[in-house]
Formats: sequence, structure tokens, C-alpha cells
Amino acid sequence: MYDYLKGRLVSVTLEKAVIEVGGIGYAVCIPFSTFSKLPKQGEEAFLYTSLMVREDSQKLYGFWKRGDRDLFELLDSVSGIGPKTALALIGHMERDLFELSIAQGDLSALCKVPGIGKKTAERLLIEMKDKLKRSPLDLPLVSGSGPQDTLAADAVSALIHLGYPAPHAQKAVQRALEANQQKPNLADLITATLRAL
Repeated sequence: MYDYLKGRLVSVTLEKAVIEVGGIGYAVCIPFSTFSKLPKQGEEAFLYTSLMVREDSQKLYGFWKRGDRDLFELLDSVSGIGPKTALALIGHMERDLFELSIAQGDLSALCKVPGIGKKTAERLLIEMKDKLKRSPLDLPLVSGSGPQDTLAADAVSALIHLGYPAPHAQKAVQRALEANQQKPNLADLITATLRAL
């Protein structure tokens, strides 16, 4: 429903920011990683958002990066992982590290996050490995909307579907684009990227 909010930062705590947009103050739950990046009170703030509607509540969650928002929604779809646990994960682990921990089956790294016990970590490993393969997250490289950004996004998505981890796919596509003087088509870009992997 709400993709992002852009407005004046009225107040902020470790867990919540209030952003005024068009005379309306939106209370937005945030992870620690987003809190540390917000501007000073009174300045303009921009957050990607996710609205969670439950039987007894409606809450808006905000994130500094679109990929963090997408990961939050993926985490929330895991049985037994609610918004609170998803926020803790995003607030205490960089996305690349989280994906690497899932790919390598690293229980100890996941258990270092407050509120994540062994059983929860095991559930995350089982369910997220499959979800991450099927749902490539939005990456900083592909966050724009120009032709080059669309081309890169398509190439990254194709590599992820071939089984390459998202961070590796992103970096490889970036290197292939930088090495290519002429604008490649999608097939040429994927071929060049595969050679670099």
C-alpha cells in the first residue's frame, strides 16, 4: 500500500521514527540499522515502508534500503518469525552477511542476533534458503530505473535463478558492466558475467 515515505523527521527513538508528510505524522517502526542512518530531527527523511495488518493492529515499518524492506517481508513470511524478530535480524546483520549465513548453514552467526535461539535459527536456515533462491532481493546496484539499471537487474535476477548467491551475482554484474565499453545486451552481459564468476 505504501512503498515509501519522504518527509520531515519529527522525532526518532531506537525503535520508532515519526515522519510528517503533508501534515500527517506517520509512526514508523524501524530496525537499529535504519536508526543509525537517519538525519537530524527537522531534516528530510526517506524510508521504504511495509504495512503489516493484523487482527488487532496495523503497523508501518520503515527501512533505509529497499532490499532491507524486501528481506523484512520475506522473513515475516517464515512460520514463527514475526515482525519483531525480522526487525532484530535486519537491525543486527548486514543483508549480505545474512544471505551468506543462510547459504553456508551458519547457525552460530544467526544465534548472535538478540531473540534468535537455536530452533528459530534452524527454521530460518531451512525456509530462507529456498525463499532467497526464488525471490531475489532488490540490490543497491539495481535500485534505479534507467535502461542500465534495468539491464543489470535482469542479469542479476538470471544469475540468482541459476543458483548464484545474490551478493556474488551483483558484484559480478557490476564488474562486467565496468569492463564493457559498449552497452551490452542482456545475453552478452550474462555471458560476460559468467566468465568472470
